[in-house]
Amino acid sequence: MSGELVVVTGGSGFLGAHCILALLKQGFRVRTTVRSRAREADVLAMLRVGGAEPGDALSFAIADLMSDKGWSEAMAGCAYVLHVASPFPPGVPKHEDELIIPARQGALRVLRAARDAGVRRVVLTSSFAAVGYGKMPLNGQPFTEENWTDPTARVSAYVKSKTLAERAAWDFIASEGGALELAVVNPVGIFGPVFGPDHSTSTEFVQRMLNGGLPGLPRLSFGVVDARDVADLHVRAMTNPAAKGERFLAVAGDFLTVREIAQTLKARLGDAAARVTTRQLPDWLVRIVGLFNPEAAQLVTELGKVKNATNAKAVRMLGWAPRPREEALVATGESLIRLKLLKASK
Repeated sequence: MSGELVVVTGGSGFLGAHCILALLKQGFRVRTTVRSRAREADVLAMLRVGGAEPGDALSFAIADLMSDKGWSEAMAGCAYVLHVASPFPPGVPKHEDELIIPARQGALRVLRAARDAGVRRVVLTSSFAAVGYGKMPLNGQPFTEENWTDPTARVSAYVKSKTLAERAAWDFIASEGGALELAVVNPVGIFGPVFGPDHSTSTEFVQRMLNGGLPGLPRLSFGVVDARDVADLHVRAMTNPAAKGERFLAVAGDFLTVREIAQTLKARLGDAAARVTTRQLPDWLVRIVGLFNPEAAQLVTELGKVKNATNAKAVRMLGWAPRPREEALVATGESLIRLKLLKASK
């Protein structure tokens, strides 16, 4: 196993960098795709912050999810692919196709190139977004890998894009995948140590809280998981024969409310969390703001919903053991402080 070549798409992203670190630690060689040579220095800088000097174990390929160019070269000679890259903007796109088309076409482009190159298995990073929206499980049960989001329901463009992209991937494997195997990881909100100013929408949420950018907290809850554990789950899904054709929810314990997340940061980060508010916003106020603010409008259908998801399948089949939710949140905050990515105190 050691020394085999793994392609990681989107290595300049938050999760992509964590996946590269996990693979290097286990002795794999990594080739990561970036959209331009300019991003290579960014990847190396992030890995250094993460404690790695990969040397010859890391190489780069130029490829874009919206173009066929470069993908066959990127896949040449590799045993596995972690397809991590996918658009997840902090704002709301003007049209849902801005997210749906790159996510769906990008996944198919990667799968096609992997099949043609004789890759053994692709692990696709999907999301809880493809599992837990549009319809709640009966009797308050937690969401499992058997659940699928209904893309025809009133869901955000991001949720729809992840659902349609994952569906398209499974359809491709069934109809024209040949010998190529597929496994899918469906993470909830991904937190944990950031490696630089360009991180993720989930970690930006903690950054915004610590900077005092949230005057009040909507009545929302979501799952928490550490990027280090999501990367570990990707590697397990890549190498374990039992993972072929399976989905795995990546979640560390019960969902937390936004208020519980705020309380955790205040309790564990001391003075650094002085600007974090724990003030609850009434639902009616969020709905009014949603009439004028597209970001707030996306939250309205989720207000007050109590959701949960179980990691039992990943634990049972792959021996996965994620760290506690609180540790992931605190690690986010501590890394933002360490890298001086928060506003200076007045």
